[in-house]
Amino acid sequence: MEHAVETGVTICGRRPHMLEAGKLSELIAALARRGYTVIGPTGRDGSVALDRIDSVADLPAGYNDEQSPGHYRLKHGQEQSLFAYAVGPQSWKKYLHPAQVKLWSAERTNGSFRILNNDSRPGPYAFLGVRACDLAAIHALDRILTRDRYRDPIYSTRRESLFIVAVQCTQSADTCFCKSLGTGPEISQGFDLALTELCSPGSHQFIIRTGSRRGTKLLSELKTSPASTEILQEEAQALEAAAHRQRRNVNQTGLKELLNKGFDDPRWESISARCMTCANCTMVCPTCFCTTVEDGNDLTLHHAERWRRWDSCFTLSFSYIHGGSVRASAKARYRQWLTHKFSAWIDQFGTPGCVGCGRCMTWCPVGIDLTESVRTLQEGDTNGNP
Repeated sequence: MEHAVETGVTICGRRPHMLEAGKLSELIAALARRGYTVIGPTGRDGSVALDRIDSVADLPAGYNDEQSPGHYRLKHGQEQSLFAYAVGPQSWKKYLHPAQVKLWSAERTNGSFRILNNDSRPGPYAFLGVRACDLAAIHALDRILTRDRYRDPIYSTRRESLFIVAVQCTQSADTCFCKSLGTGPEISQGFDLALTELCSPGSHQFIIRTGSRRGTKLLSELKTSPASTEILQEEAQALEAAAHRQRRNVNQTGLKELLNKGFDDPRWESISARCMTCANCTMVCPTCFCTTVEDGNDLTLHHAERWRRWDSCFTLSFSYIHGGSVRASAKARYRQWLTHKFSAWIDQFGTPGCVGCGRCMTWCPVGIDLTESVRTLQEGDTNGNP
């Protein structure tokens, strides 16, 4: 199947069309006919969660969210709107790079082990509702897990058949800072179809654009009309307003060099003082990819399994090396995480490891703000020391 790929050009320049909100179910049905399992946002347990959707009725209509460091609330907002919220706690990594995967299982029979049929590949996925920051995160994982020295077959198999329906952000949460990293809120490339929701009294419709041949083919099956100049101006204003609402930012000028030489900076103590090393930030992060491998067997010793599970640089065991952990303190682990995101990641993969989604702030139980941590290192201590 064809990929939605980065081309280095702005795909949003292609002729946009209008799709009535009532026709969105036809888009979902068209994807299902092609054999895709459609994954999208749903309202569950007081948050926006990603799960299988079969129709528009499964989307969290009329909801928006309230986010700040250590705080999240999903609440009723515009009655018609389907995407009037920012990102939830889950990223699309949940399906492309799952939290746990059985690598193999085996049974002992007649004195020898027999490897079982361990092929449990899911059917092709179609993601509906991918935001700009999460699209950037998928591209980051592509670089790491498909184009590095070692190709991850689990991720690659799920990714190569993926169909992406992106959704432009027309509002930003208090914790968003994608604009400062160049990863949003506007989407320009890397999708099959892109939607912009425009919702007002008496009108509910989507601007829809294509970003691949298969996206163009699917769009031809839907009843659409050309987008007017006035509608496109309304869209541009909504996207600009979403960008202006972002009050947090990360200034990357000189940051990589600052982190490289700041290993012994005494400010790490105050920056990490509240960190509980709970690993929430890495679990909700859309780009963190660290894993561990665990072997186990049943009590009869006749059945054995090997699983790959998410791991985190915030756990004490992650840096355990022949006798002890090399990062025993919260300071050492927080420093490792932040330095990797904005320094070592660039050395390894060419871009920062952060896309500005703000999940690490929202879901931190003590509300640590990554942007404040960076600013503390850049601006100096309270006495003005550099």
